[in-house]
Formats: sequence, C-alpha cells, structure tokens
Amino acid sequence: MTDTPLLLDCDILVGHDVTTGRWGRPENIAKVFSDSGISGGVVSGLRAVHFDVPSGNDEARQVADGNGWTTCPVLDLRDPLGAEKELERQLASDTPPRAIRLAPTAQSVEPTYPAFGHVVQLLVDAGLTIFAEGDVRKVGPALRGLGARVVFLDTHFYYLGDFVVLARSEPGFHTSTRMLTGPDSLEIVAAEVGAERLVLGCRTPFHETRSVIRRLLSSKLSEDEIAHAGSRSLTTLLEPAC
Repeated sequence: MTDTPLLLDCDILVGHDVTTGRWGRPENIAKVFSDSGISGGVVSGLRAVHFDVPSGNDEARQVADGNGWTTCPVLDLRDPLGAEKELERQLASDTPPRAIRLAPTAQSVEPTYPAFGHVVQLLVDAGLTIFAEGDVRKVGPALRGLGARVVFLDTHFYYLGDFVVLARSEPGFHTSTRMLTGPDSLEIVAAEVGAERLVLGCRTPFHETRSVIRRLLSSKLSEDEIAHAGSRSLTTLLEPAC
C-alpha cells in the first residue's frame, strides 16, 4: 500500500493497571497514536474494570471527549444488580454508548456464572456491541445463540481455529487483531469468515501498538480488506443495530 488507511484502535485503556503498576495516561496514548498513524478509537477506564465503575466510566468519557475518541463503558460482572443501574445510567446520558466492555477474567467471573449471562442478555436486548476480554475458548461459547455482536479482544494466534469455528455460525462475532501476529493469522480469518470480522485492536498504551499496525499493513490482505480491519469494521459495530 502507498497510502496509510484510516486506523482506529478498538482497545484503548486509561488509568492504572493494578497488575503491572503501569499507567495509561491520555497524553501518552495520544503520542503513540501520532507516532503510529492511528486517528482515534474506543477508550475504557481501568478504574471501572477493577474498582469503581461509575467514576471509572466517567473518567473514560472525559478522556474520550477531550481527544475526539469514543467511550466504551465497563460493567461490573461481580455485581449484576449494580450493572443494571450503571447500564441504565449510561443509556440515559446525552450520548449513550454503542458498546460495552466486559472483563470476566479481571473480575474473576466465569462465563458460566448467572451474573455473566444476565449482563450479556441486557446488552443484547439493548442492541449494544460487546467488547469481551478473556480466552475466546471460554467466553465465546457463552455468547453463542444470542444474536450478539461481539469483539473478542484477546484472541490469541494459538486459538485462532477456535475463533473461526465459533464465527462460522455467529455472524456477529469479530476478533481484535492484537494477538493475531502469527503466520497468516489475519489472512486465515479473512479467508474463512471475511475481513469485516477483523477489528484493529492495539490495547494502547499497554501493548506493542506499532507491531500490530505493521502486521496489518504488511499482511497479504487486499487494500479493501485492510481498510475493513483498520477502521470500517469498528465503525460498523458502533452503529445502532438494525
């Protein structure tokens, strides 16, 4: 390619990562974007993932608004009743979200738990896209048969086959490109279920953003397929469901 397509990161995190002690500061994210050619994306708050959901979601919204990015609130799977209230608050806002991030592993909630199924059904009924952290082999089966629109944020190259098997029967299933850096991994997804199932995800600033970008731009995908993975897939997922 001679021209870099529009690039949007579906997996931006702000706040303190309690597992590593690192910080996701907005100014650092903006610099990584500037250096790597990313125009924006979808941001969630680590405070919402780990500690206080409302204040964490408010923080992420403030960062998103200040940078021209899109906010993606988080719900607490450990507290399904609290999740109901937070979802109501988000949907009642002036700019209701089009996607919600779920973090079952970070919140120690198995996909088989009643709370997980309850929250997922709320999101499906609301027509929201789900950005799901965790092992696609565990989280994916719990989201089958619901008509859900999902982006699996942590699909590893080793489990690419599991994603493809799931996605063949679930048109709403998508995968982040973040860990699909193995040989022909992006090309396999495009050939099996279509490039529109690929969504650029870099987890900026906690992952190697530029490596993910280089892998996409140097892939064997066509220019149109790269454009889908780079931004069009995400843009479509953030539109209201028909």
